[in-house]
Amino acid sequence: MDWGLRNRLSRIIKPETGRTVMLAVDHGYFLGPTSGLEVPRRTIEPLLPYADSLMLTRGVLRTSVPPEVDVPIVLRVSGGTSILSELSNEGIITSIEEALRLNAAAVALSIFIGSPHEKETLLSLASLVNEAQRYGLGVLAVTAVGKDMVRDARYLSLACRIAAELGAHFVKTYYCDDFETVVETCPVPVVIAGGKKTPEKEALELASKALRGGAVGVDMGRNIFQSEAPVAMIKAVRSVVHENKSPEEAYALFLEEKAK
Repeated sequence: MDWGLRNRLSRIIKPETGRTVMLAVDHGYFLGPTSGLEVPRRTIEPLLPYADSLMLTRGVLRTSVPPEVDVPIVLRVSGGTSILSELSNEGIITSIEEALRLNAAAVALSIFIGSPHEKETLLSLASLVNEAQRYGLGVLAVTAVGKDMVRDARYLSLACRIAAELGAHFVKTYYCDDFETVVETCPVPVVIAGGKKTPEKEALELASKALRGGAVGVDMGRNIFQSEAPVAMIKAVRSVVHENKSPEEAYALFLEEKAK
């Protein structure tokens, strides 16, 4: 792995702990004005000091993130569909040249294993890896799950391994029973998705279990920005990821920060 690529990835997955707290705020590319992200700048700015990286689209990056902020960008480069259509029918919507112009540390796209457009999304991943590798950009593969797909270890292991085989440098997936098998059979780092909004304590328990199962961190969105106290929540998540706090300790921190 070239020095530039190693350097960019080390800005996302922190060498001090080998872990990361990624803040996912890319939901609007297919969901529109998601609850909690109606005005992206208002949501993002208070959370920036506590995020190890931001995952977002070029439009939100340009309009809603101050350029003087030194936070690594994982740029969403796949899209082309909405919640009203077949989500797996995605394509690449942002060039590597654009990603470099925006000073991204990595690019991200979704793959849809078992969905109608599985082949197209996998070929997009392979093409993206080929191009990104030339410039030392990291590639994050997001194992999107269709409505008919089961989020179990067998399926997620299949999706993560294929992503790694095609050259992804790290993978975002869901937590499941026997998560250790998913991580063990994926030869690149795995981060977990936060998924739909759940009570804060449950989200902290999810993060803790995933880390114990071998994940290098979280790429959490709704469980942070839809929290009743988003800054308190991201601080609590950081305490689990970077300080090995228990879910109980992290939840106590959340309540303490929330009360301030």
